[in-house]
Amino acid sequence: MQKLILTDLDHTLLKTDGTISLRTLEVLRKCREKGPLFAIATARYWIGAERYIELLKPDCEITTDGTLIHAADRCIYSCELTADVTNGIVEELLRIVPTAEITVANGKTVYWNSRHIAESEKLHKAVYFEYDRPLRCSGNKIVAELPDESIARDIADKFGCKLQCYRGENWYGFLPSGAGKTAAINALAEKCGISLAETVSFGDDKNDIDMLKMCGTGVAVANAVQEVLDIADEVTASNDEDGVALWLEKNVLA
Repeated sequence: MQKLILTDLDHTLLKTDGTISLRTLEVLRKCREKGPLFAIATARYWIGAERYIELLKPDCEITTDGTLIHAADRCIYSCELTADVTNGIVEELLRIVPTAEITVANGKTVYWNSRHIAESEKLHKAVYFEYDRPLRCSGNKIVAELPDESIARDIADKFGCKLQCYRGENWYGFLPSGAGKTAAINALAEKCGISLAETVSFGDDKNDIDMLKMCGTGVAVANAVQEVLDIADEVTASNDEDGVALWLEKNVLA
């Protein structure tokens, strides 16, 4: 029996239009009544996932590409770049692409040099910051919009950090070396006293591959990228067909 259910949000638990079906909500409720813990594991910043957190009420939230874990509104894990490295990456980004839009997460706070914060569905609670002076904090994750992946790779190599690319986007994430969903899941499983063999995870994108491989059962939704479909233990229906709920109905609630 699975003791921990982990799922990505975008293109996995969420439908393509960003909604969560009533069926999925009901299945997750019934699963939790049977005992397993439920956690989300998303690349989104905490403030970008907040409305789903309020709706799903997970036991734990792995956010910000696995650099943060919150439980009951308390931070229980944080993986950070130093303040010097954080500011160094931002300076390098602006030196190469002076007009680059950049976000920096420090816990639940996100700094962003965009004039359109209020219009953003995911980041309307971000703090406007022009990066005309150094940030006085470390960064869990830095994300920048760049014209070419090679720029991002050169910067990641220069600062010895991990580069995260996102499905169909020209935004690139810079994380502490060794950070990611897998490190966060290991930390969470240890805190909860749960073996990885007793976990099931759901995902769709390349940054979910290690998560699916490390868990006892790794399930890809049918709309996942080919690399994820290739390594998954099982494939369920697509996100628009309630694939996560369908698998849980058959394997946890049956």
